[in-house]
Amino acid sequence: MARILIAGCGDIGCRLGKQLTKQGHEVFGIRRSDDKMPTSINPIKADLFAPLPELPGPFDYVYYIVSASAFNDIGYYRAYVLGLRNVIKALDEQGFSEGIRRLFFISSSSVFTQNNGETVTEDSPTEGKNFASRRLLEAEDLALNAPFPGTVVRFGGIYGPGRTYLIDMVLKGQAHCMEDVYSNRIHTDDAVGVLAHLLTVKPLEPVYIGVDNEPTLICDVYEWLAEQLSASVVEHNEPTENSRAQRGNKRLSNARIRASGYEFKYPSFREGYTALLEEVNEDTDGHLID
Repeated sequence: MARILIAGCGDIGCRLGKQLTKQGHEVFGIRRSDDKMPTSINPIKADLFAPLPELPGPFDYVYYIVSASAFNDIGYYRAYVLGLRNVIKALDEQGFSEGIRRLFFISSSSVFTQNNGETVTEDSPTEGKNFASRRLLEAEDLALNAPFPGTVVRFGGIYGPGRTYLIDMVLKGQAHCMEDVYSNRIHTDDAVGVLAHLLTVKPLEPVYIGVDNEPTLICDVYEWLAEQLSASVVEHNEPTENSRAQRGNKRLSNARIRASGYEFKYPSFREGYTALLEEVNEDTDGHLID
């Protein structure tokens, strides 16, 4: 079994760590505070945005799973570029580079800026159109040119326990959607499943898209949720050219990850949200996290 380092043990990182330990791997997790770290993960208390302490290497695999705490350039630079650079530097200077089989960097499908409903694959062009996509692409470049092999996973919108934004909006009667605009998403369980699955894939590609099997018009998702929740009618808006360009309008293909052998637990939003609604039950308070 492998020794695995997860840099950034938030929700996804902790869920991944627990799954990997169940599979017999030895997992180490970096987090500022170790008070909420699952007991199955070996904690490393450290700040990713500062020089890292001595790490308990060697490691076979490294995951970098960090989210920006603020939606601005400095927030994205710190989370995706500075933190990743510090991890790569520490691993290299502490003599662990040669043993690392793969670094997995978790990115976002927002680096794809297509907005005319095109089908998008890993080979489709990306663009640093704003500070967020520029910093993500800068970090991807770091990951793919590290002193050890790297793979980038570009996730669509992640939803699941604690990520109930769409449900919250529908329940509160505040839901509105842009017509004829596609959305792409993945359930938390499948995001974790994809990351764990990649340990078994050989050979690995440099980039994977992480979304479910069914790109869907966002209004269809809202309307389906409203029906399930017996909620009020969702407001439909005609998108302007500017709003369509800002939000993006594309159909992401997951053909590459499926071809590698991964089978989705929740192949579309219907299965995923059905499971989530059963957990949410009749609690209408919700929390705007997603």
